[in-house]
Order: sequence, then C-alpha cells, then structure tokens
Amino acid sequence: MIQRPMPDTLIFECPDCDDDTEHQVLHGRMGRSSIEGTFRCNECGKITSETIRIPELLEVPVMYSDDDVTDTTRTTLESNDIVSIDDEFVMDDGRRVCVTHIDVEDGSKVKRAQADRIKKLWVKQFDVLSVKVSVNDDRKTYSLRVEAEPDDEFVVGTMLEFEDFNCLIHAIKTKDKLVKNGSAEARDITRIYGKIRKKRYDVLDFEEDDEGFDFDDEE
Repeated sequence: MIQRPMPDTLIFECPDCDDDTEHQVLHGRMGRSSIEGTFRCNECGKITSETIRIPELLEVPVMYSDDDVTDTTRTTLESNDIVSIDDEFVMDDGRRVCVTHIDVEDGSKVKRAQADRIKKLWVKQFDVLSVKVSVNDDRKTYSLRVEAEPDDEFVVGTMLEFEDFNCLIHAIKTKDKLVKNGSAEARDITRIYGKIRKKRYDVLDFEEDDEGFDFDDEE
C-alpha cells in the first residue's frame, strides 16, 4: 500500500446541495483509506468536518511485453479499480499498454478483477501497434506489417502506401468479424488483406534548355 499525497479537492455528497460536489480540502489528516478533515463545498460554500473514505493505492506487479522483449515492473492502481482483459491504460512510467492476462491471489487467471485481488498483471505494449498485412499480386501472397496507433482507422477500398508499391485494402479481419465494407480501428484488427497496385510516377515536365547543346560537336 502506498501513501498518497493530500489532494487539493475531493468529490463527495454535500448535505446542503444533496448531490456529489467538489470540495476544497481546508485542512486534514491522511489515513490509510480515509481523510479526516475540514472541507468547503465549491457549489454552496458549506463547511463540514468529517471523515471521507478514499481507495487505497496499491503497487501491482506487471509483466510487460513488447514483441520478443519481456520486462518485469510495477504500476499503481486504486484498490477499487476494476481491471479487465483488453483494458488500455497508461502505467506509472508513461508506457501505454493493453491487459492480456490477469492473475489473482488464488493462482487462477480471470478475465476481470478488482485491483485488491490482483496478484500480477500481464500487459503488452500498446502505443504503437504492428498491424499484419497480407498482400497478393495474383501469384503470391506476401506478409507485411504496418505501424499504427491504436485508434488509427483503416478503410476498405483505400490505399496503403509501401516503399515499392501501394496496397488496395479489400478486406479487414478483426477480433470479431471480417469487414468487407467499412472500416476498423487498429486496436481491433488482426489482419488486413489487400492487392498490390504498382506506384504511378508522374512524368517529369522538363523545361526547354535555352542554351542548348550539340551532342555531335567534338573537341
């Protein structure tokens, strides 16, 4: 359990507003899972002295995977956080990740758990994805990859540009279905299918050389 710093404000129910409102912390004492102090409602100005329960901060072990590289680290979660497989979040060190497995205290793997039950999180790098692309040239199919951010959108019927050729997307396989008309975000894509389209280069429009040159002249 980590001792969190005293916050400047808290949100809890104001007895006068009869609603959850933001309160300024005038002074208080931080406990393990509560703050005992004096607070002023930012809506109506009422000042109250009470004990407000807050979730504990927990350091959870994390197995971080980036392709073939695996790193052991830790990140902070609030004790009442609910974590599910495929959840995306930013770890304490700033790396954006996606949850792949969740180990709980009894040794089992689950699809969803509250943070105070989690023994270890397994995550993968998720700030830049390597999306698989199968490209066909009517003779062979080539397997390539294209980098994308998780919310980048790919659309059937549009072109992907590679160094030596373009690829016309004709289908997108996601975790749930095959998309033949429409689009999908990179985070959901398992493979893109496309056809090679040769790159077209514009013919250079040369200006006439006024000085000229006689290639038949020999010195």
